[in-house]
Amino acid sequence: MRVLLVGGGGREHALALGLVRDPAVSALIAAPGNPGIGAVAELRTVTPTDPAAVAALAVETAADLVVIGPEAPLVAGVADALRAKGIAVFGPSGAAAQLEGSKAFAKDVMTAAGVPTARAYVCTDAESTARALDEFGAPYVVKDDGLAAGKGVVVTDDRSAALAHAADCGRVVIEEFLDGPEVSLFVVTDGEAALPLLPAQDFKRLGDGDTGPNTGGMGAYAPLAWTPAGLVDEVMRDVVHPTLAEMRRRGTPFAGLLYVGLAITAAGPRVIEFNARFGDPETQVVLALLETPLGGLLRAAATGTLAEHPPLRWRDGSAVTVVLASPGYPAAPHTGDVITGADRPGIIHAGTARRASDGALLSAGGRVLCGTATGPDLAAARDAAYVLVDGVELAGSQHRTDIAAAAIDGRITIPS
Repeated sequence: MRVLLVGGGGREHALALGLVRDPAVSALIAAPGNPGIGAVAELRTVTPTDPAAVAALAVETAADLVVIGPEAPLVAGVADALRAKGIAVFGPSGAAAQLEGSKAFAKDVMTAAGVPTARAYVCTDAESTARALDEFGAPYVVKDDGLAAGKGVVVTDDRSAALAHAADCGRVVIEEFLDGPEVSLFVVTDGEAALPLLPAQDFKRLGDGDTGPNTGGMGAYAPLAWTPAGLVDEVMRDVVHPTLAEMRRRGTPFAGLLYVGLAITAAGPRVIEFNARFGDPETQVVLALLETPLGGLLRAAATGTLAEHPPLRWRDGSAVTVVLASPGYPAAPHTGDVITGADRPGIIHAGTARRASDGALLSAGGRVLCGTATGPDLAAARDAAYVLVDGVELAGSQHRTDIAAAAIDGRITIPS
């Protein structure tokens, strides 16, 4: 099976590593990829959000399966262009990807499907925004309606900051705050059948103790020993299958990866958000533990044969990933700095590039690298991940020092 992987971040490097472990994958082409992906795949140049260009590349490379990593190409309709050429693609249509492309659309689907989620209002002006903020009270939750690369959400006790974020975005969803630890659940689906992967938890704030600005994610771990028994079955029953049924009813079936972001509240799990693709950096830890061949799993979802796929198999133990970010991230990341020590197994590239003159590895994004490790238990995996990160040199870089610490120490509590 020849696979074309679209994207070039940490999620795509993790996907690439999973795909090349599958004996059925005979060739992996990545576009545009990154230096880490280039170690295991042939790199090609393409604009990921250009449907015609991606489809042409898939034809040129004789791809049997195209895996679309990021959300922007999905919302742009890249999967539609591929399907129009008869190419199997893992990723939803542009219409179905609106589950991530528009927070208001996702809320509408959830309401229609009876999915447990936060009460919310869609606001487009200062007056309606102020009314919604006052009704729900602090902490204020303000979400940019459109794509914002994981940084469009503000949760704050400062009403003026909430109003300012809403004004900057234009169209926002104002929600009631959901109190409880968060869980990311990835679900592989062909639109009908659905297979959940291991739940994971990521860390969205920049600083230790969940302080500082929101980011695309500063680390993650899996599995989650502290979650209630039966959580995944409950979410599949009350969230995933009703959502898939509603999408089919609308004539826009969702096939690909449905990311369910949850808060585990006193009243049970509540959906915070849907995404239309694998999450980053949770993908790094979930796929590190997946024993089932990844290429075959994604192809089954892409070809409508997921119901026939055998049960998923998982490695014992735990996985932890720690993100190394550029100085100035997330507001104004500094790029172009030399990186050393990143040529070891377990280092996943997110925002890197090679200098043309001498091949030196440079920072090329806000989140630069991830140190990803497995271990027989969470503490061992965490220690190994930090050994990887500590071995990388990038001037002024930032990383959290408390990834998975609360889970190891038993400090995660579910409101009662």
